[in-house]
Amino acid sequence: MSGRQSLFGVELDPLTMDETVGRCLAAVREGRQLEIGVVNAAKLVNMRRDKRLAEAVAGCDLVLADGQAVVWAGRILRAPLPERVAGIDLFLRLLAEAESAGMSVYFLGARQEVLERMLDQVAGRFPGLKVAGSRNGYFDDSEQQAVADAIARSGAQMLFLGMTSPKKEIFTAAYGERTGARLVHGVGGSFDILAGVTRRAPVSWQRWGVEWLYRALQEPRRLGRRYLTTNAAFVLMTAREFVRLTPSPASANRSN
Repeated sequence: MSGRQSLFGVELDPLTMDETVGRCLAAVREGRQLEIGVVNAAKLVNMRRDKRLAEAVAGCDLVLADGQAVVWAGRILRAPLPERVAGIDLFLRLLAEAESAGMSVYFLGARQEVLERMLDQVAGRFPGLKVAGSRNGYFDDSEQQAVADAIARSGAQMLFLGMTSPKKEIFTAAYGERTGARLVHGVGGSFDILAGVTRRAPVSWQRWGVEWLYRALQEPRRLGRRYLTTNAAFVLMTAREFVRLTPSPASANRSN
């Protein structure tokens, strides 16, 4: 796809939210499959350590900046991205569009009780939405093909994966096409947020790029150290890339 921006060796699509939604709906209407990948600071760090994750993200049709820090890094490193396209915001926009257009959806992920609570919330917010089916995200790798086949039998046009990385990316890469869904979007912890299990950061925190901190404060033991480690690694990655891309005074003089 032309017009992509390269950031840390990852090709990202510089799209706005509206442009992304338009691409998604066009794929469903035209019967093309569109697999969406989203990256934030933590995932870009982990992609350097996990080859399967990196390959799975690279194989997506659209790769979007889910984190504000990624947008800022793009500006610093001369790979501008128009705005953050947060996975949960795209998820909610697509549910609203699917409801109005009569497109069917499938939800895969989370614990069973969380999934059921989320389905109740979705039914209240989008009463006309056609839900083709749902399944919790707790299954062995050996069951992935059977899960994909069940989604295909449901006839769902949009598939939303409420699973953690790298499981959702690896499932999409291996079985996304087999599901028959025209749109495959990994939405991470969005099911938990819709179910009310976790709270999303206020808009001001999102704007300042510290949504991760709000999340870590809710689960400090599980997430605190992880976020601090990956964020520090991301800052270091950005600094090293900036130095690499900045010409030295000697080379600048030679070019003049």
